[in-house]
Amino acid sequence: MVASPAVPLTRRRRLWAEFAALYIGAPLAIALFLPPRQMFTALILFSLAGLVLLWRTGGFEWRSLFRGWRRIPWGEVALIAVLTLVTGVAILWLTRPGALFGILRTRPEFMLVIWSLYPLLSALPQELIFRPLFFHRFGSLFPDMRVALLVNAAIFSFAHLMYWSVIVTILTFAGGLVFARAYVQRGFPAAWVLHAVAGNVIFAVGMGYYFYTGNVVRPF
Repeated sequence: MVASPAVPLTRRRRLWAEFAALYIGAPLAIALFLPPRQMFTALILFSLAGLVLLWRTGGFEWRSLFRGWRRIPWGEVALIAVLTLVTGVAILWLTRPGALFGILRTRPEFMLVIWSLYPLLSALPQELIFRPLFFHRFGSLFPDMRVALLVNAAIFSFAHLMYWSVIVTILTFAGGLVFARAYVQRGFPAAWVLHAVAGNVIFAVGMGYYFYTGNVVRPF
């Protein structure tokens, strides 16, 4: 699941350049220059570019994306859902109490749309880019698994810089650690399900206020 650390120096340099461009340069450019309404399009293009890189790496078992459903830690999924719920309620209670369960209170039918589409259109492409691609193509750059997990969580959090929110940064770093650990230990389905459930709970609570591009305000 993680690429071998035995990589020639020239390839390592190329991998570092790709890593910097994909996980640092692209999110930074999106956050600084892209109009908020185009951010979803950017996510799609970002995901396609990542999939091409994963395909070009070679040696990746695409079937592994569909294996491991029996290894999903449903107890952990439930725990993450509860922790996300409690954390979201606490944050909104302190920062924007009017947003608490906003969609559920005003447009419950729209929440069903979000719950149906978020796992496929947002959680899935993010997981493909930040888990299989990172660990298969760039894993050799971080042979210490503890470092790899921390770096993975950090770049996942940095990818959400476009929201310009400290709250989003902290939540996505914590989520990134959970999802990365699940991927390494239990496979892609576990990471995807955890991400999808956490995201759906966030929107149900009303934390979508912080993850909605229409509310993005750049600090300059």
